[in-house]
Amino acid sequence: MVIPHLGNHELQRLRPAHIADWHAKLLASGGKNGRPLSARTVGHAHHVLHTALERAVGTELLARNVAHAISPPKVALTEITALKADEIAPLLVALKSNKLEAIAVLALSTGARRGEILALRWGDVDLTAGTVRIARSLEQTTGSLKFKQPKTVRGVRTISLPAVAVETLQAHRKRQLEQRMMLGQGKPTADTLVFSTIDGGPISPNGLSRDWGDFVRAQGLPLVTFHGLRHSHVSALIASGVDPLTISRRIGHANVSTTTNVYGHLFKQTDTMAAKAIEAVLKAQ
Repeated sequence: MVIPHLGNHELQRLRPAHIADWHAKLLASGGKNGRPLSARTVGHAHHVLHTALERAVGTELLARNVAHAISPPKVALTEITALKADEIAPLLVALKSNKLEAIAVLALSTGARRGEILALRWGDVDLTAGTVRIARSLEQTTGSLKFKQPKTVRGVRTISLPAVAVETLQAHRKRQLEQRMMLGQGKPTADTLVFSTIDGGPISPNGLSRDWGDFVRAQGLPLVTFHGLRHSHVSALIASGVDPLTISRRIGHANVSTTTNVYGHLFKQTDTMAAKAIEAVLKAQ
């Protein structure tokens, strides 16, 4: 993504204008088969270039980092699609006995990412204490699946589970045990995936999203993506008055500013409600 567009420029002759032009080309046609890239993807590419140029400055190959002069494209903060409070109960009813029940309940209960949930092993789950430890993620690349470590220290975290999630996981483990014994795979071990294919391998993240989309459409439910369950979890926490720092740590954001930037509009709504509540109290005096 960097070399094809900027590789013919000598380091010392690279100028801010070249960076700006590179951004524009990536946004217009930098993807596969000439498709446009998102501002977020271009921003990641800019970060890679910036880091490389910073090293060149450190080794005195360059006098300055020209990537400093040009900011990456601004990512538009689109409205987050999440389930409303009164939409969650009908969803849980529709999920009863469905193969997606346990994984969806866990997503709603923890706000964990799709890849984090699919990477869980039973050794990461403590049903007695009612906790789940997020320590890795499952990534899908072209033609392969691989487990990877979280990008930040905050990505590794232990999340408390509500009782409904514990009960759902207990029932899921029992079903998994019965299936494994029937197939001659033996009892689950600490390294056994909590959610897996019938042969015990990892589930495709894209496949999960596809199955989820098929499910909500077939059931006539709100068209919220599987990732939208994470947003639904956060929305519920904000509506309940949970502070941003706690939410940030629970969902694995690198810092609290990321949480407030992404969910700022929801915090504003909650703040307005708080102002109205205190106004009612003051008027009652």
